Amino acid sequence: MLYQKYALTQSLALKILEAVTNKAKEFGIKINAAIVDEGANLKAFIRMDEAALLSSEIAQNKAYTAAAFGKPTHEWYPMIKDEPALLTGIVHTNKLVVFGGGIPLIYNRIIVGGIGVSGGSAIEDVQCAEAGAKVFEQYGSA
Repeated sequence: MLYQKYALTQSLALKILEAVTNKAKEFGIKINAAIVDEGANLKAFIRMDEAALLSSEIAQNKAYTAAAFGKPTHEWYPMIKDEPALLTGIVHTNKLVVFGGGIPLIYNRIIVGGIGVSGGSAIEDVQCAEAGAKVFEQYGSA
């Protein structure tokens, strides 16, 4: 059997990146931002001038985490903080990020991708990612 699926377009991924970097400019921060598809494969990426090199991998991992689990990365730590086995074990999972900056992209209750932002504070990263998610909601429903 086959099924149909929704796919994030390159055009929309670039619009999301533009919104994310515009928000970073408002904050006066230099970020890395990644957009992944439903399989958590890199769809679009930008490293703003002078953004920290280490943040490029973190941004991609945040996008991966958001797409792989369908939940924002900032929801992970509160969920595991009182579970010692999870807190000490799951954080060793490859590419899993448990702090803010990753937002899933969900259309009709189906995960179609994720946004990952790294370079500012966790709050700034979340707000930049949320700016991108707003663009997704605007164009993704059109």
